[in-house]
Amino acid sequence: MTNATSFIERLEGAGLRVTDQRRAVAALIAGHPGHFTEAELEREVQRSGSRIGRATLFRALELFAQLGVVERLDLPSGEHAYVRCEPSHHHHVICLRCGRTVEVEGCGMPELIREVAARTGFQVERHRLELYGICPTCREEIA
Repeated sequence: MTNATSFIERLEGAGLRVTDQRRAVAALIAGHPGHFTEAELEREVQRSGSRIGRATLFRALELFAQLGVVERLDLPSGEHAYVRCEPSHHHHVICLRCGRTVEVEGCGMPELIREVAARTGFQVERHRLELYGICPTCREEIA
């Protein structure tokens, strides 16, 4: 998902209303290269003079998460963030310094999931993996 149009197409494809507020939130999200928090989006809304309330912003974020065009991340700080993504199974590698987020296709988890299911008796329905580290650009800056 690289632009706001993709978000709008997902809304339309799901038979949902495309409101001015949802368009504005989609445009804000599309402008982020890495992860972002609701608070960061809220500040951007305030700076832009847009009339999107906090509850509307949060509902739009949750709706886009349900549609699979953003995913909620749990950051090491305990804060929640969101990241744009394709609506397919993938995982994320997140830079702890700059927030750059990269999607990783194919996870190699099926064997581990089968083992965990066998040991615990759980029927695993889904999983999520987030890896945290320092991206190549930040590593160069540190060196």
